[in-house]
Amino acid sequence: MAKDVKIKIRNLTKSFGKKQVLNGVDLDLYQGESLVVIGGSGTGKSVLIKCIQGLLTPDCGSIEIDGIEIVGENSEVLDNMHSKMGMLFQGGALFDSLSVWENVAFDLIQNKGFNKKEAKIVAIKVLRQVGLGADIADLYPSELSGGMQKRVGLARAVITKPEIIFFDEPTTGLDPIMADVINDLIIESAKDLGATTLTITHDMASARKIADKIAMLYQGKIIWYGTVKELDKTTNPYVKQFIQGSSKGPIKVER
Repeated sequence: MAKDVKIKIRNLTKSFGKKQVLNGVDLDLYQGESLVVIGGSGTGKSVLIKCIQGLLTPDCGSIEIDGIEIVGENSEVLDNMHSKMGMLFQGGALFDSLSVWENVAFDLIQNKGFNKKEAKIVAIKVLRQVGLGADIADLYPSELSGGMQKRVGLARAVITKPEIIFFDEPTTGLDPIMADVINDLIIESAKDLGATTLTITHDMASARKIADKIAMLYQGKIIWYGTVKELDKTTNPYVKQFIQGSSKGPIKVER
């Protein structure tokens, strides 16, 4: 059975001054699938996510979520879409002044009407799901290792049971073993929720493990799209250079 398109992007463009970051992006994210977008630094991966989230307004183009156009829509429509989304930020983006459980339960308290007692119970339950015990709930982010902070960020991303989850460089700064732990948790969390996920990463080991489909963004366009198996067989010189991490090829390094 064919899966429904959860997010449909057509001819998406975005510039900052004279710099064209997105230059006609076409992309489909299917219900329940994991899409990983790869590409070099500054190719527009984060801008793409921010446009989908409604945090940036594209210069032109279309973004439909569940068949509803969000480009140019009012705050009520965008707020409704935001309620379907979760996000794991690259640096964790935890609030230093809040305890671990308060970070995880932030959306429950601020937007979902939970009181603190109820929210803490739910937060501890979700922390356990990402491999963290109740004993860390009252600690502060500065008291945690990088891997633990990343898991707290994941717990915060999934606590509202979002339909769409964004992962921004989820394994950056982690050693290979902890990176693999995070990859497993991403797969497990998304599967449990039946969520559609969009990950941006430079980490090809992570991309291969968590992706159903991979897309490469280069010079503002999607230049390749396919499965992991197709990735390893591609003859696209840009993709081959990127996944091999070679300085030689059509992608020129800015000095």
